[in-house]
Amino acid sequence: MQYREALAEDIRTSAARLLAEDVGPGDITAQLIPAKQWAWARVVAREDAVLCGVAWVDELYRRLDPSVKLTWHAADGDALAPDQVFLELEGPARSLMTGERAALNLLQTLSGTATRTRDYTARVAGTGVALLDTRKTLPGLRLAQKYAVTCGGGHNHRLGLHDAFLIKENHIAACGGITAAVTAARRIASDLPVEVEVETLDELDAALEAGADTVMLDNFDLETLREAVARNAGRSRLEASGNVSEATLREIAETGVDCISIGALTKDVKAVDLSMRVVHTETR
Repeated sequence: MQYREALAEDIRTSAARLLAEDVGPGDITAQLIPAKQWAWARVVAREDAVLCGVAWVDELYRRLDPSVKLTWHAADGDALAPDQVFLELEGPARSLMTGERAALNLLQTLSGTATRTRDYTARVAGTGVALLDTRKTLPGLRLAQKYAVTCGGGHNHRLGLHDAFLIKENHIAACGGITAAVTAARRIASDLPVEVEVETLDELDAALEAGADTVMLDNFDLETLREAVARNAGRSRLEASGNVSEATLREIAETGVDCISIGALTKDVKAVDLSMRVVHTETR
């Protein structure tokens, strides 16, 4: 399945799962509201953020109640400022209340991922380095978070175990060495990219000799990263990984590596502060 098709399916299944999780057999508190009560509500940002999750919220309310009208004043990838109203909702008050938490949970999480990614990409501006996500995503939110990374200006590594080889320490040991592992990968699927994780410069030399498309430099210090770039001389794409933080990111980027993979973009995400408030109601 292609990425766009997989993402569209993920949006549908995620919305259904969120509603099943939160609403269950029915929202008993919403039953306190008269059935004919109509409401208008606004969603506002409480801090600087990058928006992500529009399609998921649209699908969630479509499934919950197609009569709810959503008017977006920002798109995925747009910067939000404190007190900015970026979404207005109109519809049956019960439906607005029932969908509120599921919608906000998703928006806050995905916008948090996009916001952190935007911050990190700004820190390496001008270096030419691409920031990559990893498979360290929140359970059940793999495609959604990887989409959020792109909204923040980052790039996707691999979506899962199926679309690229990443030969790590244990694979190397089990295969009998880097050359044997790369050779086996080419034999199994010659059209897929092959990446090898290395921990020393000698292993880098072996990976380059074996013809790896990308070499991941695991926990190399700055001096060793620069030496790796010199040895590589453009033969393979070099990816720095490990010991990456806000404090070290720029220095790593300036060593000359092609990309930096950062698990914190998705696994340590901090939810953005968003709030929904009803501004008007009437009986219909």
